[in-house]
Amino acid sequence: MALPAPKIARGYTGEPCPDRFNIARYCLARQARETPDKIALIVVADADAPLEAAERWTYGALDDAVRRVAAGLLAEGFVPGERLMIRMPNTSDYALMFFGALAAGLVPLPSSSQLTAAEADFLMSDSAASAVALAPGMTMRSDGVRVIDDAMLARLKAHGPLRDYADTGANDPAFLVYTSGTSGRPKGVLHAHRSAWGRRPMYKGWYGIEASDVILHAGAFNWTYTLGVGLTDPWANGATTVLYNGEKDVQVWPKLMAKTGATLFAAVPTLYRQILKYCDLGAHDLVALRHGLTAGEALSATLLDHWREATGKELYEALGMSECSTYVSTAPGMEIRVGSPGRPQPGRCVAALPVESGTEPLPAGEVGLLAVHRSDPGLMLGYWRRPDEEAEVYRGEWFIGGDLASFDDDGYMHYHGRADDLMNAMGYRVSPQEVEAALSSHPDVQEVAVTELHIREDVSIVAAFVIPKEASEPDAASILKWAGERLAAYKCPREVIFVDNLPRTANGKVMRRALARK
Repeated sequence: MALPAPKIARGYTGEPCPDRFNIARYCLARQARETPDKIALIVVADADAPLEAAERWTYGALDDAVRRVAAGLLAEGFVPGERLMIRMPNTSDYALMFFGALAAGLVPLPSSSQLTAAEADFLMSDSAASAVALAPGMTMRSDGVRVIDDAMLARLKAHGPLRDYADTGANDPAFLVYTSGTSGRPKGVLHAHRSAWGRRPMYKGWYGIEASDVILHAGAFNWTYTLGVGLTDPWANGATTVLYNGEKDVQVWPKLMAKTGATLFAAVPTLYRQILKYCDLGAHDLVALRHGLTAGEALSATLLDHWREATGKELYEALGMSECSTYVSTAPGMEIRVGSPGRPQPGRCVAALPVESGTEPLPAGEVGLLAVHRSDPGLMLGYWRRPDEEAEVYRGEWFIGGDLASFDDDGYMHYHGRADDLMNAMGYRVSPQEVEAALSSHPDVQEVAVTELHIREDVSIVAAFVIPKEASEPDAASILKWAGERLAAYKCPREVIFVDNLPRTANGKVMRRALARK
């Protein structure tokens, strides 16, 4: 039976966040006190090995280790408020560094292990981080900053535990993540400690999460989707989370679902599509799986139907952004409406505003800019040192992320694309300007424009349209290799298309959306 449509209220109506609030304490302290021997984290390196061989952390051990890292950081001279970049693969050490920094009042900056050294250097410089937790084999320029290597990390974990978590305020800076900016440079999104409290509407409004759940997430820690759904929310609810950090192989996911007894599985639609294409789901016992969670890309009707046919389970979709995580979703007990990610989660104030100007929500059926009320505790503190870009996204009491949307009479949201040129690459927002800047330095490229190209109903890729220099011999492989050396893998174009000209406006601006029709 469908739940009644929520009434739009002007402002967040959920339970207010306590004035004094620390994310790490919220996630770990109560569980360590009440269920210290319960498994909080399982780290699997080999999907074919017995589960008993996997690394396991109880809530008691996790709480102790996080407080040890926090105390060690303070003893090493780090000061609350300093930025600490994390450049590590998906390991328990990554989680300990992130939550340990939060517990000490530092501001961690989780970054992707896929970034090139130059991309990592930019984040380090732009954030003015004072240190970087650097895994062996990861390179970047570290002049003038402290490096937390394996030896220092061992010292941190061996330190006596901090007596209590930092007494941070709900609005104090907690962590910094980077997303694509309209200028082509990645921009830092600064979140407060209250952001974890702002995730509470998801518990019933998307997951249906319980303490008995075992949650398997397929993403990487640099993504707020993974940090939230894969760690923060399971631990805040006393559930068990499973992390895989072995070789990339789509075949591991149904194996892990069966082996760990996962009750919830979270991924982007692209991975669900690959699982259905390359895996024999009938060969795995998925009886424990209640449903799947999906975000980052739109869920197509075809993919949903195929998943239902193969597993007999549902997929519940959510829409979110780095600045606020997920805020519109479908949950157990709600009707799944094809073409809609769902309704605003309980307590949230979400609306469609007139595109050009105005702060009054549009009536049902009219397309406008998707907006979240700035009273939402999940909303960012702001963009790091980008006052101009920050000013562009606020309109009165509303935050506007650039998506075009409408709401039907039952409150379900329908997506109508972006109001700008930002692309979606496997759930990551990617700026075409950033990709174009990397490709334009190729010796055979005269001009380049990049856009998202839809190749099937539910599949899109990043494509580069290139005007080659005269007397050059166009070579797509060379250009793709050039991109791979300068950009994270998820930012790289999947196709290079050579053209004689680029569509432009009367003022000479490239019309990227017209590229797909060339």
